[in-house]
Amino acid sequence: MNMAENKKFKLTKNDRLKVFWRTQFLQASWNFERMQNVGWAYAMIPALKKLYTTKEDRAAALKRHLEFFNTHPYLASPVFGVTLTLEEQKAAGEDIDDGAIQGVKIGMMGPLAGVGDPIFWGTLRPILGAFAASLALSGSWLGPIIFFVAWNVIRMSFLWYSQELGYVQGGNITQNLAGGLMQKLTQGASVLGMFILGVLVPRWTNMNFPLVISRVDNAEAEMIDFAALSEAANEGLLSGDMLRNVVADIQAGMAIHPQEVTTLQDTLDQLLPGLAPLLLTLGCIWLLRRKVSPITIIFGLFVVGIIGYVLGIFG
Repeated sequence: MNMAENKKFKLTKNDRLKVFWRTQFLQASWNFERMQNVGWAYAMIPALKKLYTTKEDRAAALKRHLEFFNTHPYLASPVFGVTLTLEEQKAAGEDIDDGAIQGVKIGMMGPLAGVGDPIFWGTLRPILGAFAASLALSGSWLGPIIFFVAWNVIRMSFLWYSQELGYVQGGNITQNLAGGLMQKLTQGASVLGMFILGVLVPRWTNMNFPLVISRVDNAEAEMIDFAALSEAANEGLLSGDMLRNVVADIQAGMAIHPQEVTTLQDTLDQLLPGLAPLLLTLGCIWLLRRKVSPITIIFGLFVVGIIGYVLGIFG
């Protein structure tokens, strides 16, 4: 194959930029059957027109990219990059079938979605939003502008450079599929996604168990003498030294209530803070793996929560 033919099956930076701009509309035609497939095919059109010249080849390429696809809209960019490389190689005559291209897309979209949600939706955007909101609450008009500019700079920079990374590494990925590279990539992304999800579970899930387990009467010698303080206040003898002594006694562990009440929540917090939300999350994952409908799980949580509240188990 001569140099002219090589250029024919090689996407230029301008070609890749056209794909990049179209990826902004990945979810513009989202559907319940194949999710992001129309937006994906729309973004790939400039590359497919460049690589394939006949109407039949272009139609076949467009058809294979109308298959099911769904991932985090920002983490789709590295998948775009890898797919562009695969299409280059297929157009150049290499033995790459439609199933291999779709397999790479499916193999990457799952773990990347698990990484994108907690990083962008659960961490980065709330942090930027909180910072911008603090500026807005202080009366500064820079709050919404900073959020808009910073978010889009981060978002578009990530989209472009991750697409280029996928494009550059795409050839290596296809050459090492047999060596388990995709399996390692999937495993690594899954571990990272689960780690971040584990960190965010206690923040996103709030559970309280006010059920009283025990009540223990406190000895008078171990309690703050509020009666003496009240009497001193009525006689105008309450001083700063007396208040400081009260604070010191509380810090030393003296009781302020006649009874020491221990709830189920106190016991769980002593065992492991965030244990209940973690167990709830793992239980939902187990039910999903058992093919239980998410709607059934949601209604089940409503029923259990209402019953638990009535019985005084949940707060």
